[in-house]
This record gives sequence, structure tokens and C-alpha cells, in this order.
Amino acid sequence: MTDLSAPDRFRPTPPIRPEYERAVTDTGVIGDAARPLSPWEKLVNVAALRRVLLLAVIAAVWQAAAVWQNNPLMFPTFTATAAALWDAALNDTLLPMAWVSLSILLKGYAIAVVLAVGLTTLAVSTRIGDDLLSTLTAMFNPLPAIALLPLAMLWFGLGAVSLTFVLVHAVLWPLALNTHAGFTSVSETLRMAGRNYGLRGPRYVATVLIPAAFPAILTGLKVGWAFAWRTLIAAELVFGVSSGKGGLGWFIFQNRNELYTDKVFAGLATVILIGLLVENVVFRWIEAHTVRAWGMVR
Repeated sequence: MTDLSAPDRFRPTPPIRPEYERAVTDTGVIGDAARPLSPWEKLVNVAALRRVLLLAVIAAVWQAAAVWQNNPLMFPTFTATAAALWDAALNDTLLPMAWVSLSILLKGYAIAVVLAVGLTTLAVSTRIGDDLLSTLTAMFNPLPAIALLPLAMLWFGLGAVSLTFVLVHAVLWPLALNTHAGFTSVSETLRMAGRNYGLRGPRYVATVLIPAAFPAILTGLKVGWAFAWRTLIAAELVFGVSSGKGGLGWFIFQNRNELYTDKVFAGLATVILIGLLVENVVFRWIEAHTVRAWGMVR
């Protein structure tokens, strides 16, 4: 038998591997991961510059098409429209009329947003509210807002109240639909977390549903803003004919009657510029401080 208590001197020792230091050989050029961008790449990465370039291309195409057609009465050039816009802003009533349109638009838009939030809050809180919102949107969303203008003129007369009425109808239903769709897409995990904290009713909507559904709400706000502009300009055309006053719609209609086509295009360009300003400043600021800051969109 093997004596396990034998002295250590009789036990074999493992071989000792000699230590050595291996020098690092040249691996060649791997590449610079932090390569500085070229001037062209820096310019391409600026979103504002890309949009300005697109607008410049559109303006160049417009100018070339108008020069080729050579009919200023039907299709003025871009330079003629820009000159008419500058003249109307300095010497005509374009800016006061634009302010009239904006003031009415913001009033109707704000009322519609408040009503949409109230309806969707009721819809996600009770079954009766959900049935009410579904029924009202199915009834009134397909109805064009401008079709209610004669009825608004009969009820409220010729004035800002009638315009506000049709604007509320134009904004309310698409905004309510988008908001409700965003609320219903919120995950059950977030809903249960809110209920576990004891949130109910308006607090539950404000602290859980609205932040989670804000991408859909923001889309509804953008769609409602576009619908409001369309409805307002069309309604002001009618009010211009009826009462001889109005905002940008009346400015466009009046210059069309006087065959100032360049000023008609200037009025349309004013609507476009205001839309671009709101989209790229107001809505982009809201998006940057909400859904992008929260990591909900790329």
C-alpha cells in the first residue's frame, strides 16, 4: 500500500515553466475610429441646411417653369411672387390680415384641444365615454368642416364666432381619434403600474396615459393644425364675399378679383411660410423636449 504520510521530499514536483516576456509586434494600420468629418459630411448632417437646399431647388424649378411658360397672369415667376410678398408686407394689408387669421385660428385650435382632451379622458375612464367618443367621431369626422359654414352663419352671424365654430369641428375629431388611439396602445404594464400607485381618473390620464401616448397625440396636433389652416382659408373666402372683410383668405380672393396673380401667390406663400415656421419651430421644439428627450422616437 502507498504510504500517504510519506514526506514531501518523496513527492514529485511539477515542472516549472520558464517565464519570458514577448515583445508586441507591429499589427499594421487598423484605422482611425474617430476620423474627423469632411466639410461635405458636416454640411449634409445639418437638417436645416438640407431643408433650405430643398426649398431652393423647388424655387429654381418654379422660376424655370414660369419663365418657360411666359404667362405672368396665369403663373408668375418666383422672383415676381417674392417681390409681391415683400411689397404686400410693407405697403399693403398682408400682415394685419395674417394676424386676423392667426388669432382666430389659435382660438379655435385651443378650444378644440381642450375638448379633445376632455372627450378622450372620459373615453378611457368609462365605457359610456368610450361609446360616446366612438359614436361622435363616426358621425362628425367624415363631415367636412366647410359644410357647416352656412349653418354657423345662420346661428352666429358673420364674424369670428362662426369661423371659430368650423375650426373647432375641423380640429376636434382627428385630434380626438389620434389621442384615443394613442391611449389604447399604451401597454398593460404601464397601466397596471399606474393603478398600483393608486392613480385614477384625470391623474391617471395625466401622469400615465398622456406621456406614454404622446407620439400619437403630437401627430394629432400636427394633423389638426393642417386641417385648421385649410378650413380657415376656405371659410375666409366665403366671409370675404359676404362681408367684405377677413384674413388671408379675403386677401387672396380680393387680389384674384383684381387679377393680381402675383399677390395671390404671395398670400398662398404666406400660409406656407407660417406652416413651415410652426412645423419647424413650435412642433419641433415640443418634440425635442418630449418624445425625443424621453427616447420614444429616434
